[in-house]
Amino acid sequence: MQPTDKITNIFRLSDYQKKALKKLGLETIMDLLYHFPVRYGEQSETKNIQNLKAGEKAEIFGEIKKLKTSKAYRKKIPMAEGVLEDHSGKIKIVWFNQPYIAKMYQNGSLVKIEGKVTERKGVLYIGNPDIKTVNEIPDKAGESLFEGEIKDDFLALPVYPESRGVTSRWFYHSVKRLFSKKILEKVREPIPEEILKKYNLPGLKTALVWVHSPKKKADALSARKRFAFEEIFLIQIQKQKDKKLYQKQPSFKIEIGDGEIKNFDKKFPFTPTKAQDKAVETILKDFKKDYAMSRLLEGDVGSGKTYVAAVTSYAAITAPLQNKTGAANFGPLQTAYMAPTEILANQLFESFIEYFRDIKVQVGLITSSGCKKFPSKVNSEKWTKISRAQLLKWVSGGEISILIGTHSLIQKTVNFKNLAYVIIDEQHRFGTNQRRMLARKDKILPHFLSMTATPIPRTLALTIYGDLDLTLLDEMPEGRKQVMTEIVSPDDREKAYKKVGENLKEGRQVYVICPRIDEPDPEKVGAVIAKSVKAESKRLKKEVFPEYVVEPLHGKMKPHEKEEIMKRFEHGEINILVSTSVVEVGVNIPNATTIIIEGAERFGLAGLHQLRGRILRSNHQPYAFIFSNTKAEKTIKRLSALKKAKNGFELAEYDLKFRGPGSLSGRKQWGITDLGMEAIRNIKLVEAARKEAEMITEKDFELKNFPELREQINKRTEIHFE
Repeated sequence: MQPTDKITNIFRLSDYQKKALKKLGLETIMDLLYHFPVRYGEQSETKNIQNLKAGEKAEIFGEIKKLKTSKAYRKKIPMAEGVLEDHSGKIKIVWFNQPYIAKMYQNGSLVKIEGKVTERKGVLYIGNPDIKTVNEIPDKAGESLFEGEIKDDFLALPVYPESRGVTSRWFYHSVKRLFSKKILEKVREPIPEEILKKYNLPGLKTALVWVHSPKKKADALSARKRFAFEEIFLIQIQKQKDKKLYQKQPSFKIEIGDGEIKNFDKKFPFTPTKAQDKAVETILKDFKKDYAMSRLLEGDVGSGKTYVAAVTSYAAITAPLQNKTGAANFGPLQTAYMAPTEILANQLFESFIEYFRDIKVQVGLITSSGCKKFPSKVNSEKWTKISRAQLLKWVSGGEISILIGTHSLIQKTVNFKNLAYVIIDEQHRFGTNQRRMLARKDKILPHFLSMTATPIPRTLALTIYGDLDLTLLDEMPEGRKQVMTEIVSPDDREKAYKKVGENLKEGRQVYVICPRIDEPDPEKVGAVIAKSVKAESKRLKKEVFPEYVVEPLHGKMKPHEKEEIMKRFEHGEINILVSTSVVEVGVNIPNATTIIIEGAERFGLAGLHQLRGRILRSNHQPYAFIFSNTKAEKTIKRLSALKKAKNGFELAEYDLKFRGPGSLSGRKQWGITDLGMEAIRNIKLVEAARKEAEMITEKDFELKNFPELREQINKRTEIHFE
């Protein structure tokens, strides 16, 4: 038996088990060995109903409702059933062959339920759980892997992530069997021995035993630390290799005088911040190098990232026509600017027209809804709609200097003549392979700038952005006021509406953010209790603000419908815009100075801060009302950090520390396991992994002296952040 053997060739499996293992991404014996326990012991993890997943054992606190006796539909088995409800949702509870339970508990009782979550026809339920009456409902979901209490003298069963068909017990006995077959003699250590010694990490064989069958707490933690380091280390090596490979190819050397930049600067009705000036200066220095820039610009909403993009785009498209670099004898250079949504792409198109109106360059827009070009041949002061074929012809011919769009930009039909600069706004999955897709046929790579207003912890940035240089916009434009934030409990909703009404009377506009588009079926168990855009917009219009114009905006609308709503809101025809959190993060409406966020407990702090940033577009006093559906002390304390933190970066670190890695949005797309995410809390571990990866790739780029390490790297897919 070898670690590379398929699990199906070693174990006799049912079709259910094969499907379950495939769902978990487990194919080989090595995959099985790297399927680590989530905790140790028999106790289930306490969770909120909205976080439940099929196949896992969980402990839930809530209020029992709709208790009754009934019979199973097919086999007529007598049973008790009811619904458990907490602040986040509700789930069906069933006791087969135990109808008496319906008479033992009263509707409205506070209880603790412990059992396995099962899914049937897309609906979750818990069958035959243990039930116990409690006096109060604690708020203690989401304990850390590393912080669970494990006795030093314990010999507890490991608890593994499950899927329908394979249980935690199956994993436990299967790994035991592999150990008995001496599989550990066949595994190969990917981490160099000197690195293991330097950081006091156990070797692979020892770590596998300690993680699956620990005799004491220290062994389990040591093994987890080792595997967390291994994962971050492998990611860092891949990122360093990507970075060095990118730098080996020629790019456009762009040089422009300071005087020209200052002249262009005068077009903006504000004085740039020191952080903006520094960011522009850094990017212009990168432009002068012999290889393509790969940089991430990170800054709060309203910190001025678009200004940096505009000034550096000007430098790129007005650079001298001749150069003595690897990209010699090229014509006028081009810039591509990719936005996350059509509405934002249209807004950027309008903004860039204003920035570049006096300069004889053509600006294009390409989206799935259509194409535009500025200036129009008929009226040089305005843009015109054009056919896709005509726009693509002008782009490939080099006539279009700046092309703005959505994902349409990277389609095969879009060919640039001299694409020198690529700007990506909030599209973090745009990795090195896709960057190369935008290169010219002669392999000359464009400079690359990724921009984000999503504050993420420094340790995470070091990990997933290992191939990018980092620039921070850590100050706001002069005159911008701090958002006055109020955490609103269910009892204080009317007071908050009164304050919002006062702002509306002054002529200001309001955003209302809801967690979902449609209202959940109140009778459907497993449905999360949350405000919806459609229902809330109707309620606000009818019951709360009948004298004002209230309109919904959400992702299910057609592009032209969304564009029309946004134009009306921009022109002041709509007073209150009700939308989901994912719609138009970067939209610029200076008169919208108030935001209401419903179901705030369902968002991470950094996400709430980013939403709050929508109202930082003017010098008027902005107000944020954070509505929570719970009175839980822990939740209110976490939300209160919004009032204390100076910026989004502080909030991201706070969320990571107090709420855990699970709070970080988009984590599934990063390609990092739960154990790797735990490592993100440890800045020393991440920096150590990065340092060692840099040293190894500097000395041995091809990893010729590290065959086991090279083999592991080749197995990894490219990691992108979303």
